[in-house]
Amino acid sequence: MLDLMTQRTLMSIAVAGACCLHALPARAAEAAEQIQEVKVTATRHTTSLLKTPLAISAINQESLTRSGITDVRGLSGAVPNLQMSTAVDSGVQIAIRGISTKNFTETADPSVGLHVAGMYSPRPQGAMALMFDLDQVEVLRGPQGTLFGRNSTGGSINIIPAKPEFGKTYGKSELDLGNYNQRQVNVVQNIGVSDTLALRATFMKVKRDGWINQTQDFTDVDLPSRGFRADGIPDVDQRHNSKVDKADFYNNKNEWAGRLSARWLPSRELEVQLAYERFQNNGAGNLMMKDCEQAAGTRYACTGGPWDVKINLPGKIDMSIDTLRSNLAWSISPSSKLEYGFAHAVQKRSQQADDDAGYHPVASQVTARLPLTAAGDWGIWPVLDNNSRTLDSKYVSNVHELQFKQNFDTLQYVAGAFWMHEKNAINYAQEYMVNPPYGFAISQYYNQPDRQIDAKALFAQTDWKFAPGWTATIGGRYSWDSKADKNGKVFGGDWDASKAAYYNGQFKPGVPGTPGFRPHNSADLTAGMGPLAGTGAYGLYPAPFLNDHEMSWKHFTYRLGLMKQLNPNDMVYTSLSTGYKSGGFADQDDACGGKQCVDGPAGPHITFFPYGPETVTNLELGYKGKLLENRMNLSATLFYSRYKDKQEWGNFFSAKVKHDGPCPVNDINCDVIVKGMTKNVGVVDIPGLELEMDYRPWRGARLGASFSYINTKMRDYPTYSDGYACDYRAEAGAAPCPAVYSGSDPTLVGKRVYDVTGNHLPLAPKYTLGLNFSQNIVLDSDYVVVPWVSLKWQDKMYFSLRNLDNPHISDSQKAYSTVDASIKLIAPKYWHAELYVLNLSNTKSKNSASFSNGFIKGAWNDPRMFGLRVGVEY
Repeated sequence: MLDLMTQRTLMSIAVAGACCLHALPARAAEAAEQIQEVKVTATRHTTSLLKTPLAISAINQESLTRSGITDVRGLSGAVPNLQMSTAVDSGVQIAIRGISTKNFTETADPSVGLHVAGMYSPRPQGAMALMFDLDQVEVLRGPQGTLFGRNSTGGSINIIPAKPEFGKTYGKSELDLGNYNQRQVNVVQNIGVSDTLALRATFMKVKRDGWINQTQDFTDVDLPSRGFRADGIPDVDQRHNSKVDKADFYNNKNEWAGRLSARWLPSRELEVQLAYERFQNNGAGNLMMKDCEQAAGTRYACTGGPWDVKINLPGKIDMSIDTLRSNLAWSISPSSKLEYGFAHAVQKRSQQADDDAGYHPVASQVTARLPLTAAGDWGIWPVLDNNSRTLDSKYVSNVHELQFKQNFDTLQYVAGAFWMHEKNAINYAQEYMVNPPYGFAISQYYNQPDRQIDAKALFAQTDWKFAPGWTATIGGRYSWDSKADKNGKVFGGDWDASKAAYYNGQFKPGVPGTPGFRPHNSADLTAGMGPLAGTGAYGLYPAPFLNDHEMSWKHFTYRLGLMKQLNPNDMVYTSLSTGYKSGGFADQDDACGGKQCVDGPAGPHITFFPYGPETVTNLELGYKGKLLENRMNLSATLFYSRYKDKQEWGNFFSAKVKHDGPCPVNDINCDVIVKGMTKNVGVVDIPGLELEMDYRPWRGARLGASFSYINTKMRDYPTYSDGYACDYRAEAGAAPCPAVYSGSDPTLVGKRVYDVTGNHLPLAPKYTLGLNFSQNIVLDSDYVVVPWVSLKWQDKMYFSLRNLDNPHISDSQKAYSTVDASIKLIAPKYWHAELYVLNLSNTKSKNSASFSNGFIKGAWNDPRMFGLRVGVEY
């Protein structure tokens, strides 16, 4: 990009009129209309974007700011075939070309690699960190198995901070004030101490009220027809129920980040960079809320506004990420360079979340009845009161990367070594406060003090210009991965809702079926119960499962490519690349759920539910070029990926167990144990097309466009079980769930077998389209006015492999569009102001969805946001 003063000079020249063009220097006139070259680091060398044979998008800080993007979540839909889900508060689910993962546990791995300054960032929670003062963000699509090979089966995102600049001392600040009481400040200060030493300090803080209508939940059930009578005491947990201001509502923002960096040239051949960065998030987190549009016309219809929720556990996050990054580059000779990068990160987090959002069963749903018999009541109870808590966690990672590069006239290559080690600890709990048959509370507590991941790799990639205009690429990476869990404990592993263990002896409900027995109410709950009391709360449960386990994997990935430079402006390329993500395992568990398995000897069947690696092979054809006298940049990518052994997280069949007599009607799967786990499933074919264009149609104008097509098709998954909303499908007018398999095939036992052949992957809309336009208008006083408008449209997108289309319980987001716009005034010197609106039409759209007791809940994108940005330079 041209510096600001150069842009203003050229714009002033441009509006001087056609009558004066003959007097201008030819190069200045051409530069005013041509698109400037963009450099990227996707090959570990600095290359021109249009001469890099990869599907890659580069977004600079100006574009991020104008679009209101402060973290990677905002990139969703801004890049072809890139989608984000915010359903899991502990991180961001990133999908590129439909490839992603929903597992956010301590030993799980993302399918899209996240890098900062080229260094791998292992935890998906790191994607929530603020993006500020950047050179650009590079999004690489397709498997990056050679140069960015760690967990990059879908692709990689590289966030590149701005470097300190030598010999220049300047600063800039920007204040953003918007609706929902948004306040955002960005400050940058560069200090050019000398021609060999430069410092840079940057700071960003953003606060915004939650845009939902959040009230407190004091539900006191009054349903005399079922024996539940109001007594003036709430039936939902009140231990942490407190009134909070809008600033602390769910879906708010309360984050800040700062970075101190230094750049030093001790000699002409040596450059040292050092940066320290801290990110702090004190927001409330996101909340899954009812899809009122789908619920309309059913008994679950919203009784208030679409954003009305009742909360008895206000959201609270305390997450910090401290990162120290360093880079040493030694130019051994004009053609040889040695680089060493190091990143040390410490992430700490505690968090609490209300998982039910106050959506209790409607009266017509309730089938449980008081008083209870000794057998209890397995029907639907009138209260849903669930929450999850990260009591504390600490993730410590060290990443090292050594690269040796050489660049000759016809040959360039990079060879390197990678080593990452993580040590993670977490205390995490889930609570389900009202459960049949007696209304008891249950919980599970994961005490994982030492989970480790170790990843090593050797890699090399060579680009050889073997003939005029022709370049061949060959690269490979050999990876060694291991995971270990030491001294981990899982308390409450049997989830036995017939026992009162949760209460830790501090509430005694009595004996079911006898006088005086009653379920708890909120007045009976104390801080000495459940996970709030630590592991001591589980004395009545069986001894905890102990997690001492270790597994390892190794794999070779490669890249082959061929590029033809047709002329100085146009090139075509083809490549065959592979990606790999290591396997893993879950917590130790009894596959039989404490019962006696049909197969095998009596007693517990202990397992860690291991799963293997997933792989992607991608064939790509591409074109990149400059057209219309260098006023248009165009890139086109045609690809076909084969995604094998996809790591699918969910509830899967664990074991068939013995049961006396037939299963009751309300529990037809009483002899089947289902557990939450990750499994390798099937093969997915992923063909697609991606187009990106950047065009200057006339002086001062800029038109950008992107288009993507992807047709993810599942195949070879014969064991898929369709248990989605089975009890509610008839009411919603949907096809019923398949019958439970009762044959002899052990791989199908207990499953509702459904053919998902041809179904689409989650987070993979078939078509997406983006258009943006800006016009620089130079006024007589040398002020510049820049109106900008952006349109984004995307096709229907599913959130599960079931792909259920139904007006009331669909697992999808229908096609939608959003419009963003702004108008910016740039003064001749030192300041600018910009009015903006994001999501002008106030479109309601989800980035995730799940079924919950008769209706759909979703993680929602922001509604209409508008405000004013004012910036100064000094």
